[in-house]
Amino acid sequence: MTGLQRSSRSVAVDLIAVLAAVTAGEPRVMTVQQGGALPSGPFELAHRSLQHGLRAWVEAQTHHPLGYLEQLYTFADKDRGGAESGPRTISISYLGLTREEGATEAGWHGWYLYFPWEDHRAGPPPVVARTLAPALEAWAGEGLSAAERARRRQRAAVTFGLGGEAWNEELTLQRYELLYEAGIVAERLRREGRDDAGGAGRPMIADHRRILATAIARLRAKIKYRPVVFELMPPTFTLLQLQRCVEAIAGRTLHKQNFRRLMEQQELVEEAGGATTETLGRPAKLFRFRHAVLEERALSGTKLPLARS
Repeated sequence: MTGLQRSSRSVAVDLIAVLAAVTAGEPRVMTVQQGGALPSGPFELAHRSLQHGLRAWVEAQTHHPLGYLEQLYTFADKDRGGAESGPRTISISYLGLTREEGATEAGWHGWYLYFPWEDHRAGPPPVVARTLAPALEAWAGEGLSAAERARRRQRAAVTFGLGGEAWNEELTLQRYELLYEAGIVAERLRREGRDDAGGAGRPMIADHRRILATAIARLRAKIKYRPVVFELMPPTFTLLQLQRCVEAIAGRTLHKQNFRRLMEQQELVEEAGGATTETLGRPAKLFRFRHAVLEERALSGTKLPLARS
């Protein structure tokens, strides 16, 4: 029984996992159905708890054990579940962080495949100016009044960093929701029986891409005030590897010296001994996460040390 097969009850509960990893400097998400869905399954009476049910489904579908896990969000929108008939679906989602490992029945995919407009490490992605901005302008122009058209243009500018507005990496969900409302992403077009115009990222079943967007936004915000990024790192690593991991999640380039200074100030890492050669230059020191920091103090919020664009 899959997450899409329902009983005759009036309400069905789905447990959905966003399992994220960073591999070779790229953020990845574990998927099923050839990349078209997130691991999921129904909550059953035999499950001791929601987390127990989620772990059981994910491990059965992917053969990948779950480590760090936190509840993400509960979705119950009547018009966003993907099915016009059948029981009402409540989707309870979780975010898990891990390291990528081989899995026989699951596939790891880069999350920028689903959200190509979110990766700004090399500057604004071409898809924004080429496809999304014109489509959003056309949608704004369809407003019924001048005030509505102005409101739509302002919303597009703020969420996508258009017209001189700053790009905010934490607005991942708002950007996807805007594209959905404007009828630009495949999930909305599919619901209305229209063809996907292309260029707005790879779609997923039901509301799974919306859930993935929620997870990305949560993780981008959380790495600024909790050291969850170390859940994605091997036991030892170089500072450059750590920086590349943070950049992959944020979709932004960080200022190298400021990043290293931040690590020192917050005492998040300590030397592990040894070194490794990352490039043709001199060997880089190996570090490890200093777990004692969690017991010593609560981490205060901080902004990412972004490189100047």
